[in-house]
Amino acid sequence: MNFKLTGRGVFLVFWDVAVTYLAFTLSSIGTQQAESILVSTDVLFIFGILAIINVATFLAFRLYNTLWEYASINELLQLLYATILSTFVGAMIHFIAGVGVRLPIRVYFVAWVLLFLFTGTARFLFRYYRHGKSIAEKRPPVTARKRTLIVGAGETGSLTIKRMTQGDYAMQGLPIAALDDDSQKTGQRIHGVKVVGQTDKLLEIVERFQIEQIVVAIPSADATDRKRIYDLCIQTNCHLLTLPNVRDLRMDELDNVRLREVELTDLLSREEVVFNTRLVSGYLADKCVLITGGGGSIGSELARQVCAIAPRQLLIFDIYENTAYELQMELQEQYDDIDIRVEIGSIRDVKRLGELFATYQPDVVFHAAAHKHVPLMESCPEEAVRNNVLGTLNVAQAAHLQGTRNFIFISTDKAVNPTSVMGATKRMGEMIVQQFAQTSQTCFTAVRFGNVLGSHGSAIPLFTRQIAAGGPVTITHPDITRYFMTIPEAARLVVQAGGMAHGGEIFILDMGEPVKIVDLAYKLIRLSGRTPEVDIAIQYVGLRPGEKLYEELLMDTEETRTTSVKGIMISAGEAPSAEDVRVKLENLSASLGSDSETIRQCLAAQVPTYHPKEH
Repeated sequence: MNFKLTGRGVFLVFWDVAVTYLAFTLSSIGTQQAESILVSTDVLFIFGILAIINVATFLAFRLYNTLWEYASINELLQLLYATILSTFVGAMIHFIAGVGVRLPIRVYFVAWVLLFLFTGTARFLFRYYRHGKSIAEKRPPVTARKRTLIVGAGETGSLTIKRMTQGDYAMQGLPIAALDDDSQKTGQRIHGVKVVGQTDKLLEIVERFQIEQIVVAIPSADATDRKRIYDLCIQTNCHLLTLPNVRDLRMDELDNVRLREVELTDLLSREEVVFNTRLVSGYLADKCVLITGGGGSIGSELARQVCAIAPRQLLIFDIYENTAYELQMELQEQYDDIDIRVEIGSIRDVKRLGELFATYQPDVVFHAAAHKHVPLMESCPEEAVRNNVLGTLNVAQAAHLQGTRNFIFISTDKAVNPTSVMGATKRMGEMIVQQFAQTSQTCFTAVRFGNVLGSHGSAIPLFTRQIAAGGPVTITHPDITRYFMTIPEAARLVVQAGGMAHGGEIFILDMGEPVKIVDLAYKLIRLSGRTPEVDIAIQYVGLRPGEKLYEELLMDTEETRTTSVKGIMISAGEAPSAEDVRVKLENLSASLGSDSETIRQCLAAQVPTYHPKEH
């Protein structure tokens, strides 16, 4: 055994000898029998035996060769076991050898407690010194840290201030002040930082304290309060950050939570639909699930949501292989217990669909494949009909023939009183679903929602690129509005609806109030740290072909009924007859091969609510 000691080890040996004498001296006070030893000439010898035993035991446990700067619970336990053993051995030697005056058992017990505290204190001071030195070395100079206002003085705000004060690189900033709408917190301090008022004073506080950075730490606030606070924040020129609710995190995650940039979804501040796992898991768990258009924005998020409910098998069906393959790799890394397959093909190919359904016999189909770009479909109406109408018919027919249990069709608010080819074809898709629901054993249903933030081809990624390039940001009309939701929220709605469906329903999400596109553009520009109309110009370019000034969630003849899930409604409009839909499909099929205007006119005849704009 190697007993070679460093200079630190020699220091600890002397320390342990000294604290052995100290521990037994203190523990002997108040005990007449033990006190007699303290005044005798045998005290050095009697306590010296104990000190030698302690040092020998600590050597055996290698407690003089440990790098205490990195000590943890294991080293603390080693120290605990060593002090127990050494004290017990010392007591046995005293009692067996009859050295001097035997000490009472109480003295040994108290001395062991003191010995553990004294020896542990010396060793863990090394760790404390290293930790403090490390923080001091890592903490940026005060002059390099942004003067920060913390909005929210709850648990999340407290964690933010604490870690900023410690110089944590995941939460950089110099906390100057805090705001909270709880008036009782005004004037109080959190880790030395004063709560200077309520959030309505934000603009004033930013100017008074020369704030450079704002951290919004109010994740539990409702949508109205969050929107009000973010609207105030973006009026400043401050760097804007936020972080998740610490109550939603495990204890072992608290030290890893990081600040993140505020995103447009934060600024919209809609209350998202709650995902009811108990409601949906029954029809997805241990089932074979097929997602058409699985590599797209909605399809890929659907795949992630479905995998979390543990299907037996997931089929990603798409005509574009790159995104489908990337999604497969992502999901296989996270879910190695699910059989995840990618199948390449088109929903226009009846033979390919037949092979797919015969091979895998899917229990659930999410039909997300579609041409969705409004202006492109205006110039290519035949492609829109072939894909969005006849492609949907092909998938629905295959599901019906195979005996699939659930079929969920992804629709859009553009199908309501459509003015575009894309919207009209999606309305035809809804009618196909309603037709099959009347005659099939498969449960057919549709889900209708608004624009999805960040999806392929949407306005937000375009605005982001235009801002990065210095502008201008192009908007079709100053008064144009849209309903918005996030990609995960859209996917949750679809999965949720599938679990609620009985057949033939069109589920609609309560999208709240429509948002002006120009307001979104202004917020994105401000988030980038620039000023609208000053640093980045706004340019109005006119409505695109087929584009509406505003979208609707219900047709003129539709009403809704509520469901058991807050925020989800069902269209109560009258479904078309199966014969009526069959005739419409025959007419559309017959028009294919004609010129674009003829196809548009035929589409308008089949979809009475479709009012195409002049081209």
